[in-house]
Amino acid sequence: MAGRGTPAWGSAASGGAAPARGGAAPGGAAASGGGAPASGGSAPDGGAKPGGGPAAGGGGALKRRAVGALRSLRPVPPTRGDLVAGVSVALVLVPQALAYAELAGVPPVHGLYAAAAAPIAAALVGSSPYLQTGPVALTSLLTFGALAPIVPAGSVAFASHAALLALLVGVARLLLGLLRWGAVAYLMSLPVVTGFTAAAAILIVASQVPSLVGAGSDALSPAVAAADVLTQPQHWQLGAILIGLVTVAVVVLGRKISVVFPWMLLATVAGLAVSAFGLVRVPVVGDIPSGLPSITLGLPWHAVPDMALAAVVIAVVGFAEPASIARKYAAADRRPWNPHLEFVGQGLANIGAGLAGGYPAGGSFSRSALNRLAGARTRWSGAITGAVVLGVLPFVGVLGALPKAVLAGLVIVAAISLVEISAFRDYWYHSRAQFLVAVPTFVATLVSAPRVERGLLIGVVLAMAVHLWRESRLDVDSWRDGDTLHVRPQGVLYFGSAPALETRLRALLADNPDATRVSIDLHRLGRLDLTGLYVLRGVAEQIRDSGADVEFASIPPHARDRAGAVLGDC
Repeated sequence: MAGRGTPAWGSAASGGAAPARGGAAPGGAAASGGGAPASGGSAPDGGAKPGGGPAAGGGGALKRRAVGALRSLRPVPPTRGDLVAGVSVALVLVPQALAYAELAGVPPVHGLYAAAAAPIAAALVGSSPYLQTGPVALTSLLTFGALAPIVPAGSVAFASHAALLALLVGVARLLLGLLRWGAVAYLMSLPVVTGFTAAAAILIVASQVPSLVGAGSDALSPAVAAADVLTQPQHWQLGAILIGLVTVAVVVLGRKISVVFPWMLLATVAGLAVSAFGLVRVPVVGDIPSGLPSITLGLPWHAVPDMALAAVVIAVVGFAEPASIARKYAAADRRPWNPHLEFVGQGLANIGAGLAGGYPAGGSFSRSALNRLAGARTRWSGAITGAVVLGVLPFVGVLGALPKAVLAGLVIVAAISLVEISAFRDYWYHSRAQFLVAVPTFVATLVSAPRVERGLLIGVVLAMAVHLWRESRLDVDSWRDGDTLHVRPQGVLYFGSAPALETRLRALLADNPDATRVSIDLHRLGRLDLTGLYVLRGVAEQIRDSGADVEFASIPPHARDRAGAVLGDC
């Protein structure tokens, strides 16, 4: 049996055999092409051939990376653990896909299309053997926010636009992976992500309130829709409320008993039985077409300009969740993780979902955890999950009687886990600057709904502004030693902080007119760019003009060559 963490394709043979040519590197990540080290160095059969020239004969880095990623397609037999894990996740994914489709604004069957195609496509190429791809709450909310202003939610046109959006997201992620720009997964600061996901969780819960109480609302904003139905209790249906609350209780309490048992499926079957036997009359999902999805390119391509920005945002923001999952489990198994290869896998997953008529997909924390706990060993587990969902599609018509309150309960359970109150508390006590990024991002996301990506962009801009503000601050220590004035700046000296240093140095010179020598110690500068050197030269010239000598001590190694050219004999 393959060891924990071994990828499904391009991995070492089971039983401890040596890695196959161009296959898995120690630790389970593919060693060639897309699985090569992030530095882009040569790998067996993936870059330069031993003793020879470039393998691709100068055919271009992008082509070599694509070929390297495709080499990881060599099959490795699935393990028994993969089979058990894949089926276990599928039992959870089917009801989740229906629920998240409602959140995304597409007909329920399109959630199942994404649930079938995305994990199969993601299993072809990827770095993590545990990552389970498919419909997720956050990406579903982003999808609704991107498309609701363009087409009516729940319509056929909305579904076709969602499929096109999935294709655009897939292409964006595929390019990011092939160009080895996987590092963008690290660029969003944690306070921005914390504020955004907390607001998104509230909006997700709010969006389910109408279904939970058995009422309806035409408002696009989830918060407005929730307020609309909550202020009209005469339209509430007690049966729907009870079904929704029982669903939440079954899943939440059931997980305390067993994290492997498919409590979501149990709640779904129970709700379906209550509705099918006519015990309670509540709003139901309605007709769900049975049958396999058909691949089509007849999509509303004219809408690409309207969705391009949203696609890029979803491609990057939606990758934060699978990236966190993969990194967490790679660290637990002490194995490497390749963000570039994961981007490629997630790109293929979304392209597959789009071609099958689904909508943008992402990595799921809960399903990935279940996958690992149930015994997954390779990426085959994801393919098995998709295959099981595919096998269910011809029979999904029976789910038409499923109460919408059940789906609302499932979505609410998933959304609750996105909120991290402790993170806001930590920011308040340990970093007010980060708190002042997280809270405005949270508020901006709530206010900008359903276009929640705007709130995220506001948070990113705010985080950059705070970063630049902090970088522009320099601490300057100074003391006298006889006739010598010692000055020691600390921080980053670049074009943004140079004016502050210049002002401080001039003030020190004015306060010490009798100093005959000025020594400026630079060893505590984290970075010293050309603008900073020009400022130092200007100050040095002013000191000399006043009749004092000046010296620069401990110039950082990275700036010595430039300093020699700019400062001269200072």
